[in-house]
Amino acid sequence: QVQLVESGGALVQAGGSLRLSCAASGRTFSSYTMGWFRQAPGKEREFVARITGTGIITAYADSVKGRFTISRDNAKNTVYLRMNSLKFEDTAVYYCAAGYSSTSWAPSYKSWGQGTQVTVSS
Repeated sequence: QVQLVESGGALVQAGGSLRLSCAASGRTFSSYTMGWFRQAPGKEREFVARITGTGIITAYADSVKGRFTISRDNAKNTVYLRMNSLKFEDTAVYYCAAGYSSTSWAPSYKSWGQGTQVTVSS
């Protein structure tokens, strides 16, 4: 129902910063919990961060806590992931997802983008 398109992935050196964007279609964007997930080669898709429709409540994976910040601009139907102090292990395809509940469980999210590649050089 909601179409999501990620952008902003790039090759960046370790210690650098990057901001990912996820543009959503539709008129009910503010009702969705938005999540960011990532998948490295040969690995399972893992939770990175989520934000409720109000934008007040956020949650992060331990591996990115303190370095990544999720935010949203409901007027622009866009969710962001600001990534600071990037590490080699952050290298992955990053996916944006939309759902109706605040959770880290991927199947709870009903709409997914196609992903954007983030590569961190060491």
